[in-house]
Amino acid sequence: MFTTMKRNLIIIALMLLALPMMAQNRQSQVIDKVVAVVGKNIILQSDIENQYIQYRMQGMAEGTGKEVRGRILEDLLLQKLMLNQAEMDSITVTDEQVEAELNRRIQWFIARIGSQEKMEAQFGKSMSEIKDEVRQASKDNMLQEQVQAKIMENVVVTPKEVKEFYRDIPRDSLPMIDSDYELVQIVKRPPVSIDEKLMVKDRLYQIRKRILDGESSFATMAVLYSEDPGSSRQGGELGFAGKGVYATEFENVAFNLRDGEISDVVETEFGFHIIQLIERRGETINCRHILLTAKVPVEALEKAQNELDSVAQLVRNGNMTFEEACKKYSDDDSKNNGGYLTNMGTGGNWLSMKDLQELEQSYPEYKNLAFVINRLEVGEISDPLPMTTNDNKDAFRLIMIKRKTEPHQANLKDDYNLIQNWAMSQKRQEALGKWVSEKAAKAYIRLDDTFKDYDFYYDWKFQ
Repeated sequence: MFTTMKRNLIIIALMLLALPMMAQNRQSQVIDKVVAVVGKNIILQSDIENQYIQYRMQGMAEGTGKEVRGRILEDLLLQKLMLNQAEMDSITVTDEQVEAELNRRIQWFIARIGSQEKMEAQFGKSMSEIKDEVRQASKDNMLQEQVQAKIMENVVVTPKEVKEFYRDIPRDSLPMIDSDYELVQIVKRPPVSIDEKLMVKDRLYQIRKRILDGESSFATMAVLYSEDPGSSRQGGELGFAGKGVYATEFENVAFNLRDGEISDVVETEFGFHIIQLIERRGETINCRHILLTAKVPVEALEKAQNELDSVAQLVRNGNMTFEEACKKYSDDDSKNNGGYLTNMGTGGNWLSMKDLQELEQSYPEYKNLAFVINRLEVGEISDPLPMTTNDNKDAFRLIMIKRKTEPHQANLKDDYNLIQNWAMSQKRQEALGKWVSEKAAKAYIRLDDTFKDYDFYYDWKFQ
């Protein structure tokens, strides 16, 4: 079932991925019609067809075409009912909030796809056109999330309910659980030399001077020299954003600039910047920046690799434990908790192969880990491995599998948290069903005859 809860995890990605197809369909489609109305909100046949194509492309279209289209329609009905309720409850979001959230999602997508240029090439649109396409959908999603949060605010599941839920599952229906891993690491981050940093800062000051002297515009210099692939093609322009989107050091300077003013050199975890404020709108700003990064010398990377090789031998020879080596030699914050890698999806330490494969799409430090641990036994230390840290710096690390579970059929003893999540999901689904039945009885909801014979999951009370 394509419920709103599931949809919220992928809505922006699908929304962005769908843009080229949506544009193509709008150009080629001659006839369209309204298939449903919820209050003041309408659902078009093209809305269903566009999502159907995307679900097929994403491998999510399980079932016949009619079944998939029916599920898509029901999800759209749910979205529109939540928008209708948001209007009735006077729930609002400001333009600044929408812009900040849109920019955050866009930056996430740019990080995943590789660069703004690749994103624009894939969609066949400029960044401003992409934002214009998805701005209303982003606003609607934020309103729906507020309504959904209100529906779920009192939904809890007790230990007794978890046990009852587990007892009600037929034994032959309990799924097999794949292996989970606890991974620990020792990271060496080669330092950037002071001379290299000074050289980069000097280059930025020279660029800044040329702009101030009128030799060239900020936008032109950003295209020529900025090392931020997400903005350089746009003359360094980042688009409107509120506080909390950029690095703290960047924001502290950018939000205190006057229109057109160019900052001194600003250092963040991403490198060195100069910033120009383009425009301020309320609590949001649109600015340009030029980013230059100080490079880690090859010699420093080789030294880090050799140091970790020596550390690995110390642990293998029993001269110190992995935990002792981690505390003494690791340059990563994870050394404060024994070197454990955190599952960014759950907040815990256990990671499945599926987790690793999904996380590496968004977090560079997870890249290739699934491949690496397939070759390791529990307690075995890897050779030094090249990695990219979460702030996009080159480094090396050692990986060790601390613990590993064996594949097994789900049970309360080993998989309580997982079964608890299943029970919570069911209870939320029941709460959502009750809410739909209650609100649909009070709202104007009309459905085209084409879908009248579809077996909907919820009680919609069509007029």
